[in-house]
Amino acid sequence: MSLDALRETLPAYAKDLSLNLSSLAAETLLSDQQKWGAFVASAHAVGVPAVVKAIEAAATAAGLTDEAKTGAKAAAAIMGMNNVYYRSLHLLSNGEYKTLPAKLRMNVLANPGVEKVDFELWSTAVSAINGCGMCLDAHEAELKKHGVPNTSIQAALRIASVVNAVGRVIAGEAAAAA
Repeated sequence: MSLDALRETLPAYAKDLSLNLSSLAAETLLSDQQKWGAFVASAHAVGVPAVVKAIEAAATAAGLTDEAKTGAKAAAAIMGMNNVYYRSLHLLSNGEYKTLPAKLRMNVLANPGVEKVDFELWSTAVSAINGCGMCLDAHEAELKKHGVPNTSIQAALRIASVVNAVGRVIAGEAAAAA
C-alpha cells in the first residue's frame, strides 16, 4: 500500500488527517532521512499494520536506506520500553524509584547506527506518541545541544501526531467493520 492509498482509505471525517499526511510528506524542515525516519518510527510506535506497510513503502520509495529504516525501528523499540518505564517513575509519588538503577539494556542509544541527531528526533516523535514527558524533555534537550531548531523538533512532533491519529482512525474503522 502506498501513502496515497493509505490516505484514500481514510473516511471523510478524517479529511484533515489525509491533508496533513500529504503536506508532511512534502515537509522540508527536516532532511529526507530525518523526515522519513520520523514517519517509520512513528508508524512502528503506532503498530497498525496498514499504516506501517504504507509508510515503509513511501519511505523506501523516497530513498530511506535500510540502515536508517533499522535505526527508526530501533527508536520505536527502545522508546516503547523507556517511555513506559520513565513515565511510570514520573507518575509514581514515591521518589525512591528514581534513585534506583533502571537495570534495562539501552545500548542502542549510544550506537543507533545512524546520525545521533536523527535518532534523537525519531525518539522524540515516539516519546510524544507514547506520552512520556521525561523522555520528551531529555530528547529535546539533547537535540538543542546539537543546535536543532524548534521548528525541526516541531516537524517531528507533527509527523508523530498525524501518524498516530491515522493509526487510530484505521484501527477504529477496522474494529467497526469486524
